[in-house]
Amino acid sequence: MNFLAHAWLARRGNDDFLYGNLIADGVKGRSLEEWPADVARGIRHHRHVDAFVDGHAVTHSILTRSPSWGRRYAGIALDLVWDHFVALELTQARAEGPIVSRTYELLARRSAPSRLAPMVPVLVEQDWLRRYADFAFTCRAIGGIGQRLSGPNRLAELVPWLEAEYPMLREDFQCLWPEVCRALEVA
Repeated sequence: MNFLAHAWLARRGNDDFLYGNLIADGVKGRSLEEWPADVARGIRHHRHVDAFVDGHAVTHSILTRSPSWGRRYAGIALDLVWDHFVALELTQARAEGPIVSRTYELLARRSAPSRLAPMVPVLVEQDWLRRYADFAFTCRAIGGIGQRLSGPNRLAELVPWLEAEYPMLREDFQCLWPEVCRALEVA
């Protein structure tokens, strides 16, 4: 799961909790003592969501279908693909507006950890969370992440496989997302 999915799951929490969920990928280490309590709780929640999704049978099934050369990178690509499907669902339900606006306001008001700092203003300015509903945009974002990694852009190389697998990935998401929401959506 990526920004939009994590924001949706944390939307009922306070701003510190939501912020922790949004920045967790930029926070290294287990010690969260330097963070306010609710931000740390949000970071832990984000990590719990990631562990749940990574350990889920649906994810394991997808990884076995993925090209063997790309399995190391497929999880990164899937995080954005899940945001694509979340964006589609929220757009169809006309529910994305409040959480996207709140997320952008939080990210614009607070500085992100250094690992995320260069990307966050672009994410907000270019409205990535709404644009994830466009699969072509999502695929370009996946390739863009791959440009920041060393070596060949294996993420961009996975895009044709993602496009071919799209119907199956949608079915996978429809199995996975309700379980994630039931288990991890904050009440």
